[in-house]
Amino acid sequence: MRMLFLGDIVGSCGREAVVKTVPELRRELRLDYVIANGENCTNGRGLNARHADELLDCGIDVITGGNHTFQHREFYPYLDASACVSRPLNYPPGAPGHGIIEIGDLVVVNLIGRVFMGADYDDPFRAVDEALAGMSKNRFILVDLHAEATSEKQAMGWYLDGRVTTVVGTHTHVPTADHRLLPHGTAYCSDAGMCGARDSVIGDDVQAVISRFVTQMPTRLPPAEGVAVLNGIVVEADNTTKRAISIERCDRVIC
Repeated sequence: MRMLFLGDIVGSCGREAVVKTVPELRRELRLDYVIANGENCTNGRGLNARHADELLDCGIDVITGGNHTFQHREFYPYLDASACVSRPLNYPPGAPGHGIIEIGDLVVVNLIGRVFMGADYDDPFRAVDEALAGMSKNRFILVDLHAEATSEKQAMGWYLDGRVTTVVGTHTHVPTADHRLLPHGTAYCSDAGMCGARDSVIGDDVQAVISRFVTQMPTRLPPAEGVAVLNGIVVEADNTTKRAISIERCDRVIC
């Protein structure tokens, strides 16, 4: 089994690059599944139904979320009804949507970290334990941990080593070079990166971000436009053991 995970899709620049490129990547990389974090798709914050449908129609199988998932209230019914779009599992009870998506022989578990994330989420470690306890062992399992702290992401990787196929981090929009196979067969990467404008500050307009840092005023941060970068990881896993046998970065510049 071969799957591609794409980092946070930011604004129209990232979204258009993904829609243009995913069909080609599915053929070129011989992919069985494509998963992408989509919590920054719509104007750089959140996701709406139209943009979710665009991503699913281009060949993405599962869209994961994060701290901006609930940015657009009109999207809540879509989250409740969708079998392909998730929000972090460890939001408190009563939040719209689902934290676990099952498609074919793949299960995607969406978590959010607690360190430096500015909200009182439930414990992601206990949440994933509960999820795995009731899950078939004969499934490929990918965990998207949407978190700021690299230490929290690495700890989750070691915590789940041998119990899931892949642990990948999202949220920082900066791709990391620590992709590796952990000792018991789990593929790990601290952050997949982003799909968005290359000449930006984590996907946002450069001058707007600089202005906020210099003036400390609450400046609006619009998504940047221009040449796009597409960041992701490709994991190959054994069909019998469901453990990873390789992990590689997939980084492209999309003109």
